[in-house]
Amino acid sequence: MNTVTPLSQAAPYAIGPAAAVTLVIDVGGTHVKARIGREENEVKFVSGAAMTPQEMVGTLKEQLAGRSFQRVSMGVPMPVRGGRIVAEPHHLGTGWLGFDFAQAFACPVRIINDAAMQALGSYRSGTMLFLGLGTGLGSALITDGRVVPLELGHLPYRKNNFEYYVSDERRKKNKKAWPGTVLEVVEMLRAAFLPDYIVLGGGNAKKIGALPAGVELGDNSNALEGGLRLWALS
Repeated sequence: MNTVTPLSQAAPYAIGPAAAVTLVIDVGGTHVKARIGREENEVKFVSGAAMTPQEMVGTLKEQLAGRSFQRVSMGVPMPVRGGRIVAEPHHLGTGWLGFDFAQAFACPVRIINDAAMQALGSYRSGTMLFLGLGTGLGSALITDGRVVPLELGHLPYRKNNFEYYVSDERRKKNKKAWPGTVLEVVEMLRAAFLPDYIVLGGGNAKKIGALPAGVELGDNSNALEGGLRLWALS
C-alpha cells in the first residue's frame, strides 16, 4: 500500500529533486485540467464520453507546446492498482487500459485514481474520507498518511447504486431532492468508515448547501496539489 508522511508534519510537498518539473493532469468526465508545478496558467479542455487517451495526450501536447516538464502525475476516473489502470472508464472513451503514457509523454508517469489524487491534496492528518461529486462519485480514504483508493460509487443503494443517486445527471433531474440524498449517503459512509473528517470535492460539492459538522467543502485545485504530493509516495 502506498504511504506518505502525514501532511500535518510535512512540508507543503516533497517531490524529490528540485530540478524535476512535474506536469499534473486531472482527467475528469467533463474536463481535463493540467498544470506544470504551481504555475498559474492552468490548461483546461473538454473531455467527454468519447475521449480516448490518444486524443487527451494529443490535445494536451498542443496546448502545452513550448513548455517543458520532466515527469507526469495523472489522476484518472477509473480503478488504478499499483500505478496501473485496471479497468476502462465509465464516462470516457475506450483504450485507457494498457495505454503506455510514459511512452506517449516520453518521461516517467505516475497514475492514481482522480479522487485519490484530490484526496491526497486535501489531506491534513488522521483519517479522512474523500467523496468527489462530479460526473459520478469518486472516493478515497487516507488514514495516518496511507492512501486507500475506493470504488464506493458502484455499491448497491436503493434501486441502483450510490453513484446513480448522487451523479450530475441525477442532480439535473431532481435538483430539489439531490442535496438531501447526497447528505444521506455521506452519513451512511461516515458510519461505515468512522473518519475524523470528510471532504467533499468535485464540481458539484458546492451545490449541496449547508454541511453537517465534520464535513467540509474541498477545493478542486487540491487535485493538482495532490499530483505534486504523489511523488512523495514510496
